[in-house]
Amino acid sequence: MKYHQQEYIELRTLIAEMSLTVTEMLRDSLGALVNRDTALALRVIERDDEVDRLDNAIDTICVRTIALYQPKATDLRYVMTAARIIVDLERIGDLCVDICKEITNLNEIPQIKPYVDIPIMVAHASKMIQDAVDAFFTRDIAQAERVIELDDFIDQLHAQVLRDLLNYILEDVGNTRGSIWLMSIVRSLERVADHATNIAEQVVFMVTGRNIRHKSLQEAKHEPNSPR
Repeated sequence: MKYHQQEYIELRTLIAEMSLTVTEMLRDSLGALVNRDTALALRVIERDDEVDRLDNAIDTICVRTIALYQPKATDLRYVMTAARIIVDLERIGDLCVDICKEITNLNEIPQIKPYVDIPIMVAHASKMIQDAVDAFFTRDIAQAERVIELDDFIDQLHAQVLRDLLNYILEDVGNTRGSIWLMSIVRSLERVADHATNIAEQVVFMVTGRNIRHKSLQEAKHEPNSPR
C-alpha cells in the first residue's frame, strides 16, 4: 500500500468487524427460526445499528484516503472496492432484519414444515460472505471464483424450497400465510448470496481490473485478455 499504513490497517479491521457482524446476524437469524426464539430475532434486528455505524466509519476512511493520498491504479481499486463491499455488507444486514421480522410473525403460528434446506442455505451463504471478504484481504482470485460458483447452488436450493412451499399451500390452504413468510425468508437468503457474489466479483475487478459483473464465470474466463 502506497497510502498511509494507518488507514489501510483501520480499513481492514473495520471491514473484518462488519463482515463478522453480518455473518453472526445471519446465523442468529437461523437460530431464531429453528428454535422459535422471538427474543433472539429482536436482538438481531437491534444489531442493524452496529452495521450502519461500521458502514459510516468505513465510508469516511475511504473518502479521507482518496482526498488526502489520491491513490492510483491498484491502490485506488483497493479503496474503491472497499467502498463497494460495505454497500453489500450493509444490505446483508438489512436482509437479516427482514428475515427476523418474518420470523417474529412465524413464531405466532404453529410451524408448518421441518426446516431442512434453510439451514443449508444459511451455512453456505455465511461461508460465501466470509470467503469473499477473505479473498478481498488476500487478493485471491481463485477463492473469489469459488464464491461465485456457489451462487448457482443457492439458487437451486431457493427454487427447491419455493416448490416445497407451494405444495404445502396446495395440500392445505391453511398453510398459505406461513408459507408466504417462509418464501420471503428464503428469498432474502438468496439475495444474501447474491451480495456475497457481488463482493467476490469486485475482488476480481480489484486484482485484475476486469469487470465480470452481469456475466457468467465461464463467459468471463473465455473473454479475450482474460487472466485465465
